[in-house]
Amino acid sequence: MEILMITVHIKPEMQEKFLGVIRHDAAHSEQDEPGCLRFDVLQDTEDPNQFYYYEVYRDGAARAAHRETPHFKAYNEQIGELMDRDVVRRVVHNVHPLDPAWR
Repeated sequence: MEILMITVHIKPEMQEKFLGVIRHDAAHSEQDEPGCLRFDVLQDTEDPNQFYYYEVYRDGAARAAHRETPHFKAYNEQIGELMDRDVVRRVVHNVHPLDPAWR
């Protein structure tokens, strides 16, 4: 299991465009990638321009495959112009539920 927690901060004037880009990537990740078990996009309640992604992949191969998809490539091409800070990426291990409980 590979889990990513990603933080991005978006330029205020780019929020609408960002939401379209990330919703497309997240939806297609879950729909089109058998190895993507979850892709949540969360918005901070104190800073509406800060977003968090919670991505769960079956394994490293599934995570690598995600980076080769058309929807990720489209996201990656656009995200740079939408952000006003560096991306913060964390790879974490789940404690609960245990890996076998993921479907």
